[in-house]
Amino acid sequence: MKSDRLLSILLLLQTRGRVPAHELAERLEVSVRTIYRDVEALSAAGVPVYAERGRHGGIELLAGFRTDVTGLTADESRALFVLAAQGAHAALGLDGALGSALRKVMAALPAPHRPAADAVSRRVLVDATRWKGGPQPAVDLDTLQDAVFADRRLRLRYRHGGADAPRTYTVDPYGLVAKAGVWYLVADRRATPRLFRADRVRSARVLDEPVRRRPGVELADVWEVLRRGVEERPGGLDVTARVRRDRLDLFLRINRPWLAADPDDPADDGEWVTVRLSYGVLGEARGLLQFADHVEVVSPPEVRAELARAAAAVTGLYAGDG
Repeated sequence: MKSDRLLSILLLLQTRGRVPAHELAERLEVSVRTIYRDVEALSAAGVPVYAERGRHGGIELLAGFRTDVTGLTADESRALFVLAAQGAHAALGLDGALGSALRKVMAALPAPHRPAADAVSRRVLVDATRWKGGPQPAVDLDTLQDAVFADRRLRLRYRHGGADAPRTYTVDPYGLVAKAGVWYLVADRRATPRLFRADRVRSARVLDEPVRRRPGVELADVWEVLRRGVEERPGGLDVTARVRRDRLDLFLRINRPWLAADPDDPADDGEWVTVRLSYGVLGEARGLLQFADHVEVVSPPEVRAELARAAAAVTGLYAGDG
């Protein structure tokens, strides 16, 4: 463990430059005293590392020192070749760079680790898109990337879901996030976190003004706030329904976002299983009609009435056929 920690310190310093001892201690989950002992061990091994104490001090490598040691373990080597969200690299124009980087990593790996890394690349595939998600609209990420990496503000023409006309926003981007095959721009608008689907951006222009991010706030922090706001949004309508057992697995996969609790599963292996769901608005419950008579809403009465109205409308639409 100590050798791994020493290598981690070396690579962090090589990447970051001067790093405060307390930050290294937090990253490596050890005490500051241990960090200083590790620095002494690196110095004794011939690594030109030194520490400066004081308010603006830290630990740093001698200018110009580099090491080409990878220090990768067998598990780390395999992990690099499990490519989660391969489509993300293509969308960012990095497919060629990714292939080149992995070839270089493979060449730099210790010989005993290469077969395992190669096997992972051929035996494990991660596809981040949903089943039967339909064709995805083309997304032009070039301008969004330019603003993100140049630290510039963005002027967007953006169409919200269900809206007829796009609206104009000036935003301060934190970065891009790929979620289940969909790209999002994470940004502040008037110092308030906002989420913009990239496929709804009608036009984007990078402004000359520098980005105005909130101090100390990173992309991961803003994404966590926005993600929780979507996933933990309280439902305003509690629904109890029963589902035929032979459709339960499919029902749960499709309706997972609205499940309020794990379904009841009676020991007598009956035909029906009771489920409880929570919707934000009444209209969302119409999605249950896709299961026809394999799902029955038990309560509340207003949801039963809404589904009856929707079913009657469909019946009326097709009643004249034949």
